Amino acid sequence: MKFRTRSSAIIGTICLATSLAFATAYADEPAAPPKAAAEVALTEVATAQNPVAGAAGPDGTVWIAERAGTVRVLDDQGLGEPVLDISDETSTDGERGLLGVAFDNELAHFYISYTDLEGTSTIDEFAVQSGAIQPDSRRTVLTQTQPYENHNGGDIKFGPDGYLYIALGDGGAGGDPHGNGQKLDTLLGKILRIDPSGAEPYAVPADNPFVDDPNAKDEIWSYGLRNPWRFSFDSGTGDMLIADVGQSDWEEIDWAPAGSEGGENYGWASMEGTHPFRGGTEPANHVPPVFEYDRNGLGCSVTGGYVYRGDAIPDLQGQYLYSDYCDGTVRGLTIENGQVTGQSDLGVNGGEVISFVEDGDGELYVLGLGGTISRIDPA
Repeated sequence: MKFRTRSSAIIGTICLATSLAFATAYADEPAAPPKAAAEVALTEVATAQNPVAGAAGPDGTVWIAERAGTVRVLDDQGLGEPVLDISDETSTDGERGLLGVAFDNELAHFYISYTDLEGTSTIDEFAVQSGAIQPDSRRTVLTQTQPYENHNGGDIKFGPDGYLYIALGDGGAGGDPHGNGQKLDTLLGKILRIDPSGAEPYAVPADNPFVDDPNAKDEIWSYGLRNPWRFSFDSGTGDMLIADVGQSDWEEIDWAPAGSEGGENYGWASMEGTHPFRGGTEPANHVPPVFEYDRNGLGCSVTGGYVYRGDAIPDLQGQYLYSDYCDGTVRGLTIENGQVTGQSDLGVNGGEVISFVEDGDGELYVLGLGGTISRIDPA
């Protein structure tokens, strides 16, 4: 992710007037046909201080993380006062800060993903009782040192299998100077899969793909990622979708079916999307993105969302929604059996779109780093 200050209003005006031609993942295949866009609107429901992530919480609430270190609860009355404040334990240097939040599938524990004052990626856990965080229950689950201030990743989600998935970038700088994306002896440039409740501080699921490889980290689920800023699971199918921010030319969205046994190599830094990076050779086990787009338009940094499974907008059912931090337009992909079969421009712009949030009913929210929290509603 690239944090920077721009005028969301100006971006929105430009994006609504300009149609970007996005390419599918395979350059030698024709583009997927445009899909009739569902008629939607963005309804601003609250404003926050640099909202950066969120998660569906108890009693129909949505918990919103602010990058500087606070967590606030959004309900029918609006956005409440902070229920958690770690602002004295993190900083917003580079791409650091409070970067992700998640509840386990029973809503019994709340997890935060942040960089500490030394820049170390940290996952902490809190017990939740009667919908409230229990501060004295806090414990650290996992840490990973970071060599640079960017490409921290930071997203966290519980999968349908009940395990915690953690996205970590390649460590930063540019071009993956340490080769972390393809190395299996580091957690950097990976999606991890752990069981926080299985041991202290966590257990590794026995069916993780590299548990029998003495040269690989047991926690690794998939690798070859540059900066998987946002990923999600389709609540209808269990498929995983990962939006991996590109270096300078290509933004990509990766897909793995619900039945995946893990171990996918998404190619970085040998590949950027479907293209060899700086003379790299495509790995034999490369899993190419299901979708990619170049930076010839206004896009610069893909922001992954969710497959829409709510009831409010029937025409949007089954579409994977995503945006771009510099472009702001909300778009949709129809994906069938790992292939993009349709694309749509929803005709709404969220400004500097930093994240999406899915509530307990499957409805989606768009977070703009400038402060807006907007729900995607029928027009």
